[in-house]
Amino acid sequence: MTEGAFSVDGVFFLAVICMTAVTYSLRAGGYWVMGRLPITEKMRRGLEALPGAIIVSTILPIVMQGGLAVGLCLIVAAAAQFLLKKEYIAVFCAAGAAAALRAAGV
Repeated sequence: MTEGAFSVDGVFFLAVICMTAVTYSLRAGGYWVMGRLPITEKMRRGLEALPGAIIVSTILPIVMQGGLAVGLCLIVAAAAQFLLKKEYIAVFCAAGAAAALRAAGV
């Protein structure tokens, strides 16, 4: 018990520093490259569509694995967000739908 509360293994510390450096260089490099490229109309449309594509590619495997209840909860959340324009309320609606569906045995 002679180690301090904030002692850290040297290899772990080096790994964290390297991962931080790589992450920062990729982010900064992306901004640097995009600052030097002309943004065409086609590229602009692609960049605007990127967030939606990332959301779909993240959520779709979860829905496919989760089954009907997860799909219905996603529909409830999307409808609540569309109608109410409040993210937290949409989350609570989806959680309520999940609880109701699980209670119903779906």
